[in-house]
Amino acid sequence: MNVIIANEQQEKLSALDIDIIKAINGEYESSEIVEMFKNFFYSKMILDVTALKNYKDVKAYYTLVQGLEKEKIVFFLPEGSEICTPNFLAKLIDIGIYNFTTNIDGIKYLVRKSNTYEDVKKIREMAMPTEPVQQTPQTQAINNSLSTFDDNSLGNNELPKNDNVTISNQETKPNNSKSMIVGIKNVTPHAGSTSLIYMLKKELEQIHGKNGVVAIELNRNDFHFFFDNTMVSITANDLNGTLSKYSNTSIILVDVNDVDESFCNEVYYLLEPSTLQLNKLVSRNKDILSKLKSKKIILNRSLLTNNDINDFEYEANIRVFFNIPPLNDRKKNEILNDFITRSGMGNSSGNRSGGGRIFGLFKK
Repeated sequence: MNVIIANEQQEKLSALDIDIIKAINGEYESSEIVEMFKNFFYSKMILDVTALKNYKDVKAYYTLVQGLEKEKIVFFLPEGSEICTPNFLAKLIDIGIYNFTTNIDGIKYLVRKSNTYEDVKKIREMAMPTEPVQQTPQTQAINNSLSTFDDNSLGNNELPKNDNVTISNQETKPNNSKSMIVGIKNVTPHAGSTSLIYMLKKELEQIHGKNGVVAIELNRNDFHFFFDNTMVSITANDLNGTLSKYSNTSIILVDVNDVDESFCNEVYYLLEPSTLQLNKLVSRNKDILSKLKSKKIILNRSLLTNNDINDFEYEANIRVFFNIPPLNDRKKNEILNDFITRSGMGNSSGNRSGGGRIFGLFKK
């Protein structure tokens, strides 16, 4: 079942013939929509973007996709408007929004099959350093592209979703650089890899210096919003060159996303241990926990007690490497120093020591 959020394009959406479980009309802040639907189960959300306050500002979309699964949202754009331009659509693509259209047929297509980056890559390549607001041949090409959804013309190489994440079965192999390359990978959707890397980087800079730590994000552009030139967003194709560029850095933190993680020295897999997220994860991939059995698991944004963790380990038949509660990214968090020590990232040489037990919690 699907959800519709409409505003100025409500009349057009009334002609949409799909199963609807909930429909609302009006204008909302992105945070309001996140709050309304973050725990609401639906197949796809059809969002008339005019229902977003400040919908001409890409920040409104960023807030939305940080709180909801962006693969489930179909963005219905006003045809011929100033946001249907190469530069604005490039900004949407850069934050991982690929499901946008200007017509009802496009919505029907995207409800059945989500776009991938390959499907919108040509639109991204049309972006220019500057652009006029008025209709141009490029803008017309965008509108034509958004209006055409032919199965034969669209790519089939879909990126793995967070809740169906690919876990590498290869042992991680050290890179030849002097750096310790540490991968962080979300297993449950929105488990917090981006924010965790940002906070870890700040703590690690106290040990290794400002130039001793760099963070790399693959196939996403969330790091852009931290305004830190040592947090870089790249595609997987640029990975080898970027690792070589920072080969003398003590620690390289990598937000792995959908990329095979075998290039890392160490990889930590993030689980948000809420009942909702875990049940959704297992319902979509019943073998996922068994694939994680030999991996280093971090429970992130976790409110579990010690006894809860013991029960979780027993029921899931996996070991938890570390438990991190919800943290304030604007302050120093001592628990991250405990994690850094246990992981070996605090060593000036960058070598892993394995550390000791955390508060005596985990038995050998």
